[in-house]
Amino acid sequence: MPRLFAYCRVSTADQNTDNQIREIEAAGFAVDRKRVITETVSGSTPALERKGFARLVDRFEAGDVLVVSKLDRLGRNAMDVRSTIERLDRDGVRVHCLALGGVDLTSAAGKMTMGVIAAVAEFERDLLVERTQAGLSRAKAAGKALGRPPSLSAEQQGAIRLKRKDGASLGALAKEYGVSRSAIQRTERAG
Repeated sequence: MPRLFAYCRVSTADQNTDNQIREIEAAGFAVDRKRVITETVSGSTPALERKGFARLVDRFEAGDVLVVSKLDRLGRNAMDVRSTIERLDRDGVRVHCLALGGVDLTSAAGKMTMGVIAAVAEFERDLLVERTQAGLSRAKAAGKALGRPPSLSAEQQGAIRLKRKDGASLGALAKEYGVSRSAIQRTERAG
């Protein structure tokens, strides 16, 4: 008989996991309370970097089943979710997602579903990159300065180059001008 585990996650302390637990129970999964793992952590944190989830993975044995109410409980990033599910599959753990009809994401149908989700995520990311590039091109064509404003004026940069030639240290100049050592190095290389 496979052991059942439930993973329930919320992003902020003013939220709770009660609804997720009820959804899992209502779907017919009788998970022992000792095997219900709850935590408060951002979905942008990769699943395997979350303390509760990492401890859960250490407890798994081949044949175990993990139930989540929604795929985003495992993460917001489709690539992270996919790699997490692939890791669990390699360990012999099945993953059921209630929001996807309770499909076992490690089954053939589940892998296809994950493939479609990953393809859509990649498509959305590519569209975002295209829109960003188009916006930057429009701004550049309109004569707008792109990037961060320089932390040092042209006059300061010239003075820094002269002081470096006279042997001033990066640290001393960084402190004098209130910038990082790397800003001084960039100034020196640009000259």
